[in-house]
Amino acid sequence: MKPGLQIGDQACITVKVTEDMFAQFNGEVVHRAYSTVSMLYHMEWASRKLILPYLEQDEEGMGAAVQLKHIAPSGEKAQLEIIATIEDMRRNYIMSQVVVNNEKGKIGEGKIKQVILPKEHIGRQLS
Repeated sequence: MKPGLQIGDQACITVKVTEDMFAQFNGEVVHRAYSTVSMLYHMEWASRKLILPYLEQDEEGMGAAVQLKHIAPSGEKAQLEIIATIEDMRRNYIMSQVVVNNEKGKIGEGKIKQVILPKEHIGRQLS
């Protein structure tokens, strides 16, 4: 990794809840509410934004662990802000704390662990 990434660094994404983010199984909507799966996707995306500027050309980040707590629901058109903050960095992994807020307050929180690996290594593992 390139130097510069530090504990406390933050990345943020904002999204509006859309129908494709609803809780559903096999294409059938269960609740017209922001799904836990969508929350996890957005938490990983915000965490990935933290590492992207620091990856070397031959490196890539991969998800290695997730902790997620879905605290409250959000309906269609709710505005969400997802903030990832670096809380730990060791050798080749980055741990970020992530908070998800809507207009009313916190609706989710968790941690995302990313491992930084050579692309060649990843390719060998996937072959």
